[in-house]
Amino acid sequence: MKKYILCIAMMGLGLKGFSQDVNKGKGVYTKTCIACHQATGAGIPGAFPPLAKSDYLNADVNRAIKQVIKGSNAPITVNGKKYTTAMPPQALSDQQIADVLTYVYANWGNTKKVVTVAMVKAQRK
Repeated sequence: MKKYILCIAMMGLGLKGFSQDVNKGKGVYTKTCIACHQATGAGIPGAFPPLAKSDYLNADVNRAIKQVIKGSNAPITVNGKKYTTAMPPQALSDQQIADVLTYVYANWGNTKKVVTVAMVKAQRK
Protein backbone atom coordinates (compact mmCIF):
# COMPACT_ATOMS: atom_id res chain seq x y z
CA MET A 1 0.00 0.00 0.00
CA LYS A 2 2.85 2.39 0.86
CA LYS A 3 4.47 1.73 -2.53
CA TYR A 4 1.16 2.47 -4.26
CA ILE A 5 0.78 5.82 -2.46
CA LEU A 6 4.42 6.70 -3.13
CA CYS A 7 3.98 5.86 -6.82
CA ILE A 8 0.91 8.09 -7.09
CA ALA A 9 2.70 10.92 -5.28
CA MET A 10 5.71 10.67 -7.60
CA MET A 11 3.46 10.65 -10.67
CA GLY A 12 1.72 13.76 -9.37
CA LEU A 13 5.03 15.55 -8.89
CA GLY A 14 6.15 14.52 -12.35
CA LEU A 15 2.97 15.81 -13.97
CA LYS A 16 3.05 19.08 -12.04
CA GLY A 17 5.58 20.51 -14.48
CA PHE A 18 3.11 20.00 -17.32
CA SER A 19 0.12 21.74 -15.78
CA GLN A 20 -0.84 25.33 -16.36
CA ASP A 21 0.79 27.84 -14.05
CA VAL A 22 -0.99 31.17 -13.66
CA ASN A 23 2.11 32.74 -12.09
CA LYS A 24 4.25 31.72 -15.06
CA GLY A 25 1.45 32.97 -17.30
CA LYS A 26 1.63 36.35 -15.60
CA GLY A 27 5.37 36.42 -16.34
CA VAL A 28 4.76 35.65 -20.01
CA TYR A 29 2.04 38.32 -20.12
CA THR A 30 4.38 40.88 -18.56
CA LYS A 31 7.12 40.15 -21.11
CA THR A 32 5.02 39.62 -24.21
CA CYS A 33 1.51 41.08 -24.00
CA ILE A 34 1.56 44.02 -21.61
CA ALA A 35 2.82 46.66 -24.06
CA CYS A 36 -0.32 46.39 -26.20
CA HIS A 37 -2.94 44.98 -23.84
CA GLN A 38 -1.72 46.88 -20.74
CA ALA A 39 -1.28 45.72 -17.14
CA THR A 40 -5.02 45.80 -16.51
CA GLY A 41 -5.95 43.98 -19.71
CA ALA A 42 -7.80 47.12 -20.85
CA GLY A 43 -5.85 47.45 -24.11
CA ILE A 44 -5.39 50.82 -25.79
CA PRO A 45 -8.63 52.30 -27.15
CA GLY A 46 -8.67 52.47 -30.93
CA ALA A 47 -5.42 50.52 -31.25
CA PHE A 48 -5.26 47.32 -29.20
CA PRO A 49 -8.35 45.48 -27.96
CA PRO A 50 -9.06 44.79 -24.32
CA LEU A 51 -8.61 41.33 -22.89
CA ALA A 52 -10.53 42.34 -19.77
CA LYS A 53 -14.19 41.27 -19.94
CA SER A 54 -13.66 40.62 -23.63
CA ASP A 55 -16.66 39.17 -25.43
CA TYR A 56 -14.38 38.23 -28.35
CA LEU A 57 -11.90 36.38 -26.14
CA ASN A 58 -14.51 34.62 -24.03
CA ALA A 59 -16.60 33.48 -27.01
CA ASP A 60 -14.03 31.10 -28.51
CA VAL A 61 -10.97 29.78 -26.68
CA ASN A 62 -9.65 28.00 -29.79
CA ARG A 63 -9.77 31.24 -31.76
CA ALA A 64 -7.81 32.94 -28.97
CA ILE A 65 -5.18 30.21 -29.06
CA LYS A 66 -4.89 30.49 -32.86
CA GLN A 67 -4.43 34.26 -32.64
CA VAL A 68 -1.53 33.87 -30.25
CA ILE A 69 0.06 31.18 -32.43
CA LYS A 70 -0.59 32.59 -35.90
CA GLY A 71 -1.37 36.24 -35.30
CA SER A 72 -4.08 38.03 -37.24
CA ASN A 73 -4.41 40.82 -39.79
CA ALA A 74 -8.20 40.71 -39.92
CA PRO A 75 -10.29 43.41 -38.26
CA ILE A 76 -12.06 42.24 -35.10
CA THR A 77 -14.85 43.65 -32.98
CA VAL A 78 -14.41 43.48 -29.22
CA ASN A 79 -17.11 44.65 -26.85
CA GLY A 80 -18.78 46.53 -29.72
CA LYS A 81 -15.65 48.36 -30.91
CA LYS A 82 -13.74 47.61 -34.11
CA TYR A 83 -9.95 47.08 -34.04
CA THR A 84 -7.83 46.92 -37.19
CA THR A 85 -4.31 46.78 -35.78
CA ALA A 86 -2.58 43.53 -36.73
CA MET A 87 -1.48 41.09 -34.04
CA PRO A 88 1.79 39.37 -34.94
CA PRO A 89 2.25 35.66 -34.16
CA GLN A 90 3.94 35.15 -30.82
CA ALA A 91 7.10 33.03 -30.57
CA LEU A 92 5.99 31.13 -27.49
CA SER A 93 6.10 27.46 -26.56
CA ASP A 94 2.88 25.50 -26.18
CA GLN A 95 3.38 25.59 -22.40
CA GLN A 96 3.86 29.37 -22.41
CA ILE A 97 0.70 29.87 -24.48
CA ALA A 98 -1.28 27.60 -22.17
CA ASP A 99 0.06 29.47 -19.13
CA VAL A 100 -0.52 32.98 -20.48
CA LEU A 101 -4.02 32.29 -21.76
CA THR A 102 -4.95 30.56 -18.51
CA TYR A 103 -3.69 33.70 -16.72
CA VAL A 104 -5.74 35.98 -18.99
CA TYR A 105 -8.89 33.88 -18.61
CA ALA A 106 -8.39 33.83 -14.81
CA ASN A 107 -8.32 37.63 -14.55
CA TRP A 108 -10.21 40.80 -15.38
CA GLY A 109 -13.71 39.36 -15.34
CA ASN A 110 -13.08 36.62 -17.90
CA THR A 111 -14.57 33.11 -17.92
CA LYS A 112 -11.91 31.26 -15.86
CA LYS A 113 -11.21 28.82 -18.70
CA VAL A 114 -8.11 26.68 -18.34
CA VAL A 115 -6.07 26.35 -21.52
CA THR A 116 -4.05 23.15 -21.71
CA VAL A 117 -0.97 22.31 -23.71
CA ALA A 118 -3.03 19.71 -25.58
CA MET A 119 -5.48 22.46 -26.63
CA VAL A 120 -2.59 24.57 -27.93
CA LYS A 121 -1.04 21.65 -29.81
CA ALA A 122 -4.40 20.96 -31.48
CA GLN A 123 -4.53 24.53 -32.82
CA ARG A 124 -1.00 24.38 -34.27
CA LYS A 125 -2.16 21.84 -36.88
